[in-house]
Amino acid sequence: MKLVAPLSAFGREDLPSAGGKGANLGELVRNGFPVPDGFVITTLSYELVAAGQVTRAHFERVEWPGELRDAVVDAYARLGGGPVAVRSSATAEDLPGAAFAGQQDTFLNVVGEEALLHAVRRCWASLWGERAVAYRARLGLDPAEVRIAVVVQRMVDPDMAGVMFTANPVTGARDEFVVDAGSGLGEAVVSGLVTPDHYVLDGSGAVVRFTPGRREVVVRAVAGGGVVHETAAGSPAEPLRAEPMSAAVLRELVELGRRAARHFGRPQDMEWAYAGGRVHVLQARPMTALPPPPLGRLGPLRRRLGGVLLEYLPERPYPIDMSTWIPCGPAGLMAEVTNEYGIRHAFDGFLEEEDGVVYRLVPPSPRPSLRLLATPLRAVVKARRYDPAHWTDDPRYRDLLRECRKTAALDLGTLPWTELIRVPRRALDLVRPVAGLRIDYLPGSGLAILRLLVVTTLLGRRGLFGDLLAGARTRTGDANHALEELAGEARWTGALDADPPHPAFAAKLAQFLAEYGHRETSSPLLVTPPTWVDAPDTVLGLIRVLAAEPPEPYQSSEPYQSSEASEPRPGVVDALDRLLGHPLLRSRPARSRVRRWVEAARAGIAFREDSHFTFTMPLPVLRRSLLEIGGRLTGTGVLARPEDVFHLRLEELERLPGPDAGPYAEALRDAVRARSAKREELSGVRLIDLGRLFPSRAAGDALVAGTPASGGTATGRVRVVREPVEFGRLNPGDVLVCPYTNPSWTPLFQRAAAVVVDTGGAGSHAAIVAREYGIPAVMGTGTGTSTLHDGQMVVVNGDTGTVNTAI
Repeated sequence: MKLVAPLSAFGREDLPSAGGKGANLGELVRNGFPVPDGFVITTLSYELVAAGQVTRAHFERVEWPGELRDAVVDAYARLGGGPVAVRSSATAEDLPGAAFAGQQDTFLNVVGEEALLHAVRRCWASLWGERAVAYRARLGLDPAEVRIAVVVQRMVDPDMAGVMFTANPVTGARDEFVVDAGSGLGEAVVSGLVTPDHYVLDGSGAVVRFTPGRREVVVRAVAGGGVVHETAAGSPAEPLRAEPMSAAVLRELVELGRRAARHFGRPQDMEWAYAGGRVHVLQARPMTALPPPPLGRLGPLRRRLGGVLLEYLPERPYPIDMSTWIPCGPAGLMAEVTNEYGIRHAFDGFLEEEDGVVYRLVPPSPRPSLRLLATPLRAVVKARRYDPAHWTDDPRYRDLLRECRKTAALDLGTLPWTELIRVPRRALDLVRPVAGLRIDYLPGSGLAILRLLVVTTLLGRRGLFGDLLAGARTRTGDANHALEELAGEARWTGALDADPPHPAFAAKLAQFLAEYGHRETSSPLLVTPPTWVDAPDTVLGLIRVLAAEPPEPYQSSEPYQSSEASEPRPGVVDALDRLLGHPLLRSRPARSRVRRWVEAARAGIAFREDSHFTFTMPLPVLRRSLLEIGGRLTGTGVLARPEDVFHLRLEELERLPGPDAGPYAEALRDAVRARSAKREELSGVRLIDLGRLFPSRAAGDALVAGTPASGGTATGRVRVVREPVEFGRLNPGDVLVCPYTNPSWTPLFQRAAAVVVDTGGAGSHAAIVAREYGIPAVMGTGTGTSTLHDGQMVVVNGDTGTVNTAI
């Protein structure tokens, strides 16, 4: 490696010596792009000057080694000795997962040898500025591995300059180019000093949309070095309209952008300048935080499926999710069930990955197969053979419980590596029988529910259907009942305020977690979020909410007993009495028959809920085994922390010979670093545009609008709860506003006045529970959590699906 070399000496493979900016510019030069001539002061020069010192002050005052000084001065002379731009080029910048935009310094219109040497020193020093250090720390980059080069280029004094994106950074459209332009140097546009002219162009360079800028400031080079900020004449409040760029220049920009994106293999963020009748490329780097490409038209079914899946994916899955619980958990199970009954692609292939990280959600497109023709007959046969009321007597269920208990009892910390590495696959194998159970028992569940719907409709009692089903006794209801008991004890004993907790309360909490602790806190589709037993603070938050004020009685106060059903809430009893009081059901046989049908439908509901409850039992041991593997890899220095194992795939772990990872250690570290950076880049990007799933509705003066999901109106103060750790923030009578829900959120509905959810529809979990508790619910608002704010008084109308300001 040389101390100083021309830009043309570098290419994309020279990141370690030229840094991200230098390597990309060199690659452009080699491939004929109009890049201003220049040279690179390599990372070897930085190491020579650093001499083991990594403080900003050291570089700002360091003396130049004679050999290095001579090399820089000679290269500057060969460049003509005139004005130059001096740009930092760190080895960790301009990468697909980390742009480092603005983290290191750039100096424009530098004139003279001494000014150049001073600017280079300041570029070196900027590697250790506060913002650059903090940015690297956030990405988990090892400071010891970071180096910096400096790019020196002949200065271009442009008429116009700015940035160009070869894909639309807002919509994600890959067939649109976005150009921001301003007069003078592009620094005004890049740094946000000016409102630029804004162009959206199609693939031919034709203008799709143009918004004139204001030109509040123009940055220009001045004689002798440096730049000056000129304030535009006229009132800043009024746009200073200028002639848009010519069609020829826009076409040239688009062609350069297309070539660069094709060459680098991904959309580019490019800085450009127009001077002397031609366009110059000043920089090109991969676009970061680019939204997924817009999806085509989605029909009602795909929107419905997409909404359901998004409700269960409140966070981006990790690679370990994609190789464990996503294919083997509830989504994989339902894919197997629907395939069995003749519907293909209903729950598979809905997550797309890029650079090893989940990039976007694509709603599935279910397709019928020939098996669908035989489904009605097979469903009837199975419904007659497999009664959902007795599914827990099935030997497959009993075997599943036994194996789950045996696996959960493993002492993971004492297992040798060869046994530990097999535990995740063992845990995943436990859930396979549930697919068979659902295939066999769901037909009986569905037909029983459908029969009750037909009966209530024919009798003119369709409005009772929901309350009749709400009488189903489920394991989720049992968990809520047990939480109420804990809340009652906490309310009367002050156990939540005691430190340490009261022994009796602590014992009951431990018993609760042993029974229900495998419930998910955030998503049933992911293994990476903690379960209740992994995050007991979530459970304490629920207890704190329930203990705040005694609830209205709705179920038996007797403790849960596995052999006895708890009493249904009053509304359910009333619904059954009203149905049986119909004139056509006066005879004892008719009443008995309808009562059996109601119980069969409730058993169907309970099977659907309780099989999910059982299905998630292996989650804690699966998660703990992965973290134990991560802990051992951390102990040998392969990973920085146990949770880094989430950035890896199960098959990558299963091939490891031991916790030192053998020959795979460096590859694992590289994968974790790259995927972590990519995940960080996408942290502000949604898996899918909510507008595609929940089209905006005409809402008049409503703050937000969505799908009416549970009728009635309620007035209350907004409380935005984004994740389970915030459960304790909800006060009795608040309007719960949240991005999603799952069964672990159910206890909150006992205290909320109403529910407003970003995702979901009338058949989603939140909607069903809201109807059971008789509170208004609005689903699929898309923007509820971003539009509404804590303390805001609102009226929620569950009949119209609107949320308005309370007057």
